[in-house]
Amino acid sequence: MHVTKQLALFLDNRPGTLGRVCDSLAKEKIAIHAISMSDTVDYSVVRLIVSDTARAIRLFEEHNVLVVDDDVILVEGDNRTGSLARICHRLAAAKVNIEYAYCATPPSQKKGLMVMRVSNVAKALKALNT
Repeated sequence: MHVTKQLALFLDNRPGTLGRVCDSLAKEKIAIHAISMSDTVDYSVVRLIVSDTARAIRLFEEHNVLVVDDDVILVEGDNRTGSLARICHRLAAAKVNIEYAYCATPPSQKKGLMVMRVSNVAKALKALNT
């Protein structure tokens, strides 16, 4: 488990917008390690973890895309029933709120990786590393 930077982009909610973002990153050889997208009526919020955060920020700013960076934790866990519940209970016991989280793991994999934005990164790391 460790802390990493996540980028949040605020994009027009229109066909092709995400494709253009991915094209721009690929052109610059910046890999996408994690992605989450949620929509509203007028825009989409795309959360990304990329291979080169600083270069990605510069790229988005050059294209007048609103981008915000934030610390998130990456939590590797067992891919079995109850694993997420145990993580949630440890954080709750430490009075750490999970503001949002996302992950995907194929059923055949033994481990999964979750991205979590929490209210207190230091307390979360301490709670999950014990």
